[in-house]
Amino acid sequence: MVERMIWMTSCDSFHNVPFELLLSCVKHPCLTVDSEKHLCDAILLWLAANTIPYDLLNSTGDARVAIFTEIRTSLLPLPLAAGKRRCPLFSKFAERSVNAILSLATSSSFSLANILGGGDFSQLRIRLTEYTKILDLSGCPQISLPLLLLSMLPFSYSVDTMLTKKLNQLSLKLEPSDMDVSRIPWENFPVLTFEAVEVVDVSNCPMLHLEAAIECFSTSFPSLTTLKAAYTLNFRTMKLYQLLQKCPLLSDIDLTVESNPVIPAKVSVISSFPAVKLQISTSFNEETCPAVPTFHFPRRLWNITKLILEGRTDIYDSDLHNIAECCPSLYCINLNACTSITDSGISVILLKCVGLHSIFACDTLFGHNCVLSLCRDISRFDGVAIKMEKNTNSSAYKLQILHIGGCKGISEITLLELIAQTHRVRSLCLRETQLDDNSLYKFSGSSLEMLDVSDTKVSCHAVGHVVRRSPHLKCLIARGCRHLLQEENNILENFPTLSYNCPVLYYELGKSCNLEEISLGWGFSFFSLETLRPAIKMLKTFIVGLGGSLGEDGLKLVPTFCPWLETLILYFQVISDSVVRNILETLKNLQVLALCYCFGEISSLSFQFSAPCLRKLKLERVTAQMTNDDLLTLAQNCMNITELSLLGCRCLNSESQDTISNGWPGLISLHLEDCGEVTAKGVTSLMNCQALEDLLLRHNGLGIDRNFIICAASRMPLLRKVALDVCDAKDGDFDLPDFTDRRFLSIVKIARCNLKRRTLYSIESGPCTTPVHAETLILTWDSEKLSRTVVKERL
Repeated sequence: MVERMIWMTSCDSFHNVPFELLLSCVKHPCLTVDSEKHLCDAILLWLAANTIPYDLLNSTGDARVAIFTEIRTSLLPLPLAAGKRRCPLFSKFAERSVNAILSLATSSSFSLANILGGGDFSQLRIRLTEYTKILDLSGCPQISLPLLLLSMLPFSYSVDTMLTKKLNQLSLKLEPSDMDVSRIPWENFPVLTFEAVEVVDVSNCPMLHLEAAIECFSTSFPSLTTLKAAYTLNFRTMKLYQLLQKCPLLSDIDLTVESNPVIPAKVSVISSFPAVKLQISTSFNEETCPAVPTFHFPRRLWNITKLILEGRTDIYDSDLHNIAECCPSLYCINLNACTSITDSGISVILLKCVGLHSIFACDTLFGHNCVLSLCRDISRFDGVAIKMEKNTNSSAYKLQILHIGGCKGISEITLLELIAQTHRVRSLCLRETQLDDNSLYKFSGSSLEMLDVSDTKVSCHAVGHVVRRSPHLKCLIARGCRHLLQEENNILENFPTLSYNCPVLYYELGKSCNLEEISLGWGFSFFSLETLRPAIKMLKTFIVGLGGSLGEDGLKLVPTFCPWLETLILYFQVISDSVVRNILETLKNLQVLALCYCFGEISSLSFQFSAPCLRKLKLERVTAQMTNDDLLTLAQNCMNITELSLLGCRCLNSESQDTISNGWPGLISLHLEDCGEVTAKGVTSLMNCQALEDLLLRHNGLGIDRNFIICAASRMPLLRKVALDVCDAKDGDFDLPDFTDRRFLSIVKIARCNLKRRTLYSIESGPCTTPVHAETLILTWDSEKLSRTVVKERL
C-alpha cells in the first residue's frame, strides 16, 4: 500500500526504484498525494534520472503511455501544465491537460461529458484517501463545486448517468457569486468523510464558490484545521463567521487578496470616483434567511489562532471589533494593506486579544492608539492595573513578530516607546517609518532574527547596536538608509582593528551573525563585502541597492563568498558580460536574478550558460541591444523561467512574442516596457501564455486592441493584474471591464502620457515628441465594489 508519494521522491534512492514497482504504486487505489502535480513531478523526476528506460520508452512507447495516463492531467495546476509543454516526454499530455483545464475553467456549465467524450469521470476525481492529510488544489482554475463534490461522492457515482444532470443543475445555480447556498439540495450529494484531512489549500481557484465549498468541507473534513483560500475575491468577508461556525476545529485561515496599489501614504491622488457597488441578489426569502451583519458573532470561537486578511479592503473597523470579541485566542493577525481600517479599529483588536504575539500591519493606519494598546500593562488585580518593573506585562513585551512598515502615522516619540518594550521580538519590520537612532538605541532584545529598517533615518552605529545584541540575526534589510553612508570618524577609538572603510555595522555582522538574507545600499562597498565574508557564507538572498558600489571586482567575489545564493538583485551596479557569466555559471542554486538600471550593458554572451534553476529574471535598462535572436538564446538556456521582466530592450519586435510564448509557456508574470515594437502589430502570441497572473505591457508599440483587457481576462483564467499605457492603444483607449467580464481580475492600471518636444530645435527638425508620464488610472475590485482612482505616480 502506498501512503506518501512525496516521501518517496524525497529519498536519494528514488531513482533506483524499478519501473514496474513505480507503475504499480501509481496505479494503487490508495495512492496518496497532496496534489496531482506532485505525482507528475515524481514521474518526470524518475524518468530524468533513468537514461536506459528512456531508450526503452522511445522504442516501444507503451510503458511511457501506461504511466503518464495514470496522471489525472485535468487536475493539474494550470501553470504547471502550461510549463510542461516544453518537456519532450510530457508535451503531448501537457497540451491535452491545458485544453481540458481551459475547457473546464471557461465553460458556463459543468459539461463533463463533452470534455471527456463519455460518462467515465474517474479522471476528474481528486485523489482523496483515508491517509490524505493535505489537499492542495492551488492554481487550479478548473476546480468548481461540482468537481469537488464529484471527488467526495462514493466511487459508484462516477458512472451514475444521473450525476451529470445533478451537477450541471448545481453549476447553473451557483453562477451568481452571491447565491444563497442554503438553497442547494445537499441531500442529493451524500459525500464521504475523510477524517485525516487537516489542511486544504484552494488559493487561486477562481471558479470555486468558496462559501458553498465550505459546506462540503464541514461534512467531509471534520478534522480540518487550516484553510488557505488566497485570492478568492468572490468570498465576502461578511461570511467569515459562517465559515468558522461550520468548521469548528479551524485554527488557521488565509483569505489574502492582491494588495491595493493605492496606499494613501505612498501615492498622490489626483481624483477618485464613487465606488460602484456589486449588485447583491435578493431572490431568496429575507424572512427565512435574514441578512447577517458583518462579523456578527453570537458566541466565541476559541480555536481560531491565526487569521490572515492581507490586502482586503472590504474589512472595516466594525469587523475588527467583532473579531476581537469572537476570537479571543488569536495569536497572529495579518492586516497588511487593509486600507479601510483605522488606527482606532486596529487598537481594539490589540487591546482585547491579549495573546497576540504576531502582528502584521504594514501599510495601514497603525498609529498612536495601537502603540498605547500594546504598551499598556495587561496585569489586573481587582480591576486595577498593576505597574510592573520594565513593563514585562505589556503586550509589546511579549511580541514575537511586529511588522508595521509604511505606517507613517507613528511619531518618533511614540515609536521610541514601542521599541523600548519589544524585548522578545524575533522579526521586526519598521521600513518607511519615522525610525531614527534614538528609537533604535532603545531596543533591548536579544532574540532578533529579522530586521527591516529600509528607507529610514538610522545610522551604522544604531543598526550596529541592534546587531551586537542579536547573535541569531538571519535577515537584515537596510536599503534606502542614506545615513548609513556617513563614515564614523571615531570607530578606531572603540575598534582599533578596523580601517576607515569598515564601519561598525559590517564589523558586528561579520563577527557574530550567520546571515541568510541581506539587503543594503548607501555606504556598502567592496571593503564592506570583505568584512561581511564570515557572515554571508550561507547567504541565500543578496540585494544591493542605490548607494552601494561593489564594482566588478566585488561582484566577481559574490559567488565565491556566497555559494548558496538563490536570489541576487542588483540596482545601479557596474556589470559586464564576464560578471553575469560568472554568476550564472557558478551559482547553481540561483532562482532569482534581477539587474536593474546598472552601469554597463550585457549581451547574449551573458546567457549562453544553462541555468535550469532560474525561475525569475528581471533585466531593466541593461540590455538595450537585445535582439529577437538574443531573446531566443535566453529562452533556450533559461527554459524554466516563470516570471520575466524586460525594460528598455528597444530592438525587439512583434516576433519576440512567439519566442516568449513558445520558450516560456508557463509564465505567471510578464512585464514588457519600452521594448521596441513588440505590440505594434497587436497582442497575438502572448495570448498563448494562458497561465499568466500578472501582465504589464507599456510603450511597446501602438497596436493593442481596445477590448484587450476583457479578451485577456477571458483567455487567461488566473489573470489578476493588468497594466497598460494609453500610448499603445490602437484606438486611443481601452474598454474597462465590469463585474461580470473582469473574470478573476482584481487590479487594472492604465497609465497616460503627455507628449513633449525633445529639444529646443524641434521646430526646425519637425514635430518630434517624446511621451512623458502624466497620470495612472487604477481600478480595483473587492468582494463588494469597484473603486476608481487617478494618481500622479506611474504604478
